[in-house]
Amino acid sequence: MSTIQINVYGKLRKKYPLTREVGTRGIIEVPIEEGETLESVFNRVGIRPEELYTIFLNSKLLTTKNSMAEHLGYQQYCEDCHNWDLCVKLKEGDKVAIFGFDMANLVI
Repeated sequence: MSTIQINVYGKLRKKYPLTREVGTRGIIEVPIEEGETLESVFNRVGIRPEELYTIFLNSKLLTTKNSMAEHLGYQQYCEDCHNWDLCVKLKEGDKVAIFGFDMANLVI
């Protein structure tokens, strides 16, 4: 079975069940089915998107509530980094990073 890694930062580390911790990040390792979306994984793990401020997928900005994000020079996963439609299909080895509102200024 394929797995992905969700890297959890800030206060979210205390909220969600971590598989392990490495430095300043908690890690949730999640098995996925072929064609499964980020939205379905979040639902299964219990991650609530409304608690998130920024999401990266494979080190690229997937979505954020930061209105200046497109001007900050991040590589973006998709054209609209303010679209919170999390129907992105995942594949083996993908790495997701989630940041809550307490980490908003650190992601700038």
